[in-house]
Amino acid sequence: MQKKSFYWMMAAILICGLTITSVSLSSCEKANAQEDNPASAVKSTELIRTSQSWDGVELPDYFEGRPELVAVKYVFPAGQKLGWHHHPVMNYGILVQGELTIIGQDGKEKTVHEGEAVVEMVNTIHHGENRGSKPVILYMFYLSKEGEPLAVQHPEIPLE
Repeated sequence: MQKKSFYWMMAAILICGLTITSVSLSSCEKANAQEDNPASAVKSTELIRTSQSWDGVELPDYFEGRPELVAVKYVFPAGQKLGWHHHPVMNYGILVQGELTIIGQDGKEKTVHEGEAVVEMVNTIHHGENRGSKPVILYMFYLSKEGEPLAVQHPEIPLE
């Protein structure tokens, strides 16, 4: 299962076109890279490894069928609030600028800081807010399948 997760992560990074040196390599791969050319060895920092969303809920099993990987860059102006929504698919991301606060419908909050990774809730209604003074830049990677929406909006729930 770890090998499958590694390939999903690599595909998401490649789709986005980012140069990220945080891809987790096995100990053998790290050792081989260092032996081949110590001056240009790959440096890796694992940002997150989990099977739970930020609120502690277990992620669902993979779906059947052909996967569709989607990478999205979001830019949220300072003071911006997103409407209530839920994600029917698994997704995770890396916040590269600012701070984003995610609020569950139950009132539980998580503030994601610059450089941190976050695993979003699946099928749980929530919204996000940029409470900071600068724009938030967030790269999100969705593990979806063709025809599945990345998010479902809930305009019937008012923002406070």
